[in-house]
Amino acid sequence: MAERLPERFLVKVGDRDIELSNLDKVLYPQAGFTKGEVIDYYTRIAPVLMPHLVDRSLTRIRYPNGVAEQGFFEKNKPAGTPRWVRTERLPAHRSTGGRTEVDYIVVEELATLVWLANLAALELHTHQWKVTKRHQVQNPDLLVVDLDPGPPAGLAQCCEAALLLRERLAADGLDAYPKTSGKKGMQLCCPVSGTQTSDEVSGYAKRIAEELERKHPKLVLSRMAKPLRRNKVFIDWSQNSAAKTTVTPYSLRAQPVPSVSTPLTWEEVEEGGFTAEDFTAPVVLERVEELGDLLAPLGKKGPKVPSGK
Repeated sequence: MAERLPERFLVKVGDRDIELSNLDKVLYPQAGFTKGEVIDYYTRIAPVLMPHLVDRSLTRIRYPNGVAEQGFFEKNKPAGTPRWVRTERLPAHRSTGGRTEVDYIVVEELATLVWLANLAALELHTHQWKVTKRHQVQNPDLLVVDLDPGPPAGLAQCCEAALLLRERLAADGLDAYPKTSGKKGMQLCCPVSGTQTSDEVSGYAKRIAEELERKHPKLVLSRMAKPLRRNKVFIDWSQNSAAKTTVTPYSLRAQPVPSVSTPLTWEEVEEGGFTAEDFTAPVVLERVEELGDLLAPLGKKGPKVPSGK
């Protein structure tokens, strides 16, 4: 019989002392993946994950009783947040339960990531903009389009739409980088200049989605209405709204297995044939050792998006 770990013990992460608890607790029952393995994954993936978190306000989805039970969104810092964790007080968006301000967590060191993993914050979601240490929200430096397939469409159709989007965005000088959502869909991410508002970036993404819908009406949809989505890929341009967040690259997802929002090569997109379940935490750690961070170019400044007519 395997020896059980102690229920609580202190670890040192950098200069921080963190109390970890219940590391044997299974958070992914189908895979037998424990909280200890979640913490281990986030610790080991941190070198490529952290650049995608720096200076970004973080929304978490926590599953203290595992993914088979109901989780909950958390934007505000939880009770007992250590004083050394960076927080930024920002105006609340309408979806924040009547609050006028939110004390967001910003991950700027490994200790914060480990602390969050110990709270079973499995999913990490960030905005397309950054925040300064003076609580100032900047213009977005990312354009993100979410590819959401309506059954029976799936990732194969998402790959088709992604290739069309890559070509169209390239015509305007934007480089697109693909990743899985970790669930049923995909996202394309483009670095942009950071000199335009969320409304301008979102407006551009909407125009591109509408253009592709006109050209490829059997595959692509730009409208959100669910009755229209059957066997089509909805290009969710609204992810560029200042209020919206997108799952962060390398974040775990609350699926039966510990799937990860995984950066892809364009060759993989062209070949297709993969599923979200192909990219679990152990697989992604191996991929990063071999490929590095395929989304590292998102850290470089991109071009302005074309203005609307």
